[in-house]
Amino acid sequence: MLIAHLNQRRLEREAAALGRRRRIAETPCGPRQRLQAADGTTRELLGFCSNDYLGLAHHPELVAALAEGAARWGAGSGASHLVSGHSRAHAELEAALAALLSPCIPGAEALLFCSGYMANLALLTTLGDGEAAIFADKLNHASLIDGGLLADAQMRRYPHGRLDLLDAMLCNCRAAIKLIVTDAVFSMDGDLAPLPALLALAERHDAWLIVDDAHGFGVLGADGRGALSHFGLRSERLIHMGTLGKAAGVGGAFVAAHPAIIDALVQGGRSYIYTTAMPPAQAHALAASLRLIAGDEGRRRRQHLEALVADLRTRLHALIARRPACGWRLADSQTAIQPLIVGDNTTALALSAALETRGLWVPAIRPPTVPAHTARLRITLSAAHAATDVARLCDALEQLSEEPLQP
Repeated sequence: MLIAHLNQRRLEREAAALGRRRRIAETPCGPRQRLQAADGTTRELLGFCSNDYLGLAHHPELVAALAEGAARWGAGSGASHLVSGHSRAHAELEAALAALLSPCIPGAEALLFCSGYMANLALLTTLGDGEAAIFADKLNHASLIDGGLLADAQMRRYPHGRLDLLDAMLCNCRAAIKLIVTDAVFSMDGDLAPLPALLALAERHDAWLIVDDAHGFGVLGADGRGALSHFGLRSERLIHMGTLGKAAGVGGAFVAAHPAIIDALVQGGRSYIYTTAMPPAQAHALAASLRLIAGDEGRRRRQHLEALVADLRTRLHALIARRPACGWRLADSQTAIQPLIVGDNTTALALSAALETRGLWVPAIRPPTVPAHTARLRITLSAAHAATDVARLCDALEQLSEEPLQP
């Protein structure tokens, strides 16, 4: 019965053009990768789909640092942080992350996690106890939604960006603890949350602001500190979650916050307590990544990325103006995430497939990841891209805007 049920669900997904499949990369992360096709053959594609925003995932200094860390610390940590897995490499990385975020969060401490998903689960289930209420943007990442659902607190979701409705919810809330929860950069639209206004609401209503900065850390703000720095925010009410497998180029995540918040996570965060610590070699490599991000090379890479974003947007806006009949729409984003919204699932898949025949890899994103009727190509740019790469993508889209797409 179970297998029949699962097969029926699979057929329904395929009929709605919602099936998913993995691609096998034969080469390291980078703009150009060799991928294995369904027939076993491989070909090189120019990709616009990774979250390696600064192009550090295959940076020689990080590769060397990972090898150096493995030579010193071995392959794994062997246990959870609270048993025997917390090494000097972990402690030094946490101290560096705390120092990096301290201009935004006075007296901040930092805590490492194996992934952003685990960090968000720990944050919301630990802080969201029976005395709390959680207020979450409806377009928040799945990890924030799941963390809120698992928490003892009541979760209330406000329409994306509707701070007037959030204000009203907060006014009517009688909970002792109020937690406002938001992505900093929304992963499927690329837009920035209005963090200054959200912090003002938190201060007015005696609430805390939890910011998932997965797509901002390393890219935005002074020295790549992220969205809090980008907006010039500074407050003890801020709780910052940043991931280390996107712009930082390696893996893992961290929370930076008031020391009492960090202690609460150590004492009660189940996804922190009951999992093996990341390998110390990974922490050693991440320390090298932070130095790159905050240094001259990081600044140059961020400036190059900003120029690529501006060039892509200029080209695509001009294309859409010339070809209004295609019905495409470029999302209002100034970040490295540049969604081209095409509408229905079949068209998005056909456009992605047509680009692949031209040697370009831009996956189609469909519901439930995005709302119905907003299927899109999620174009992501990296500092490892060249201006000629952007021109090649836009030229291919120009050609396809004139042609009927075959499902």
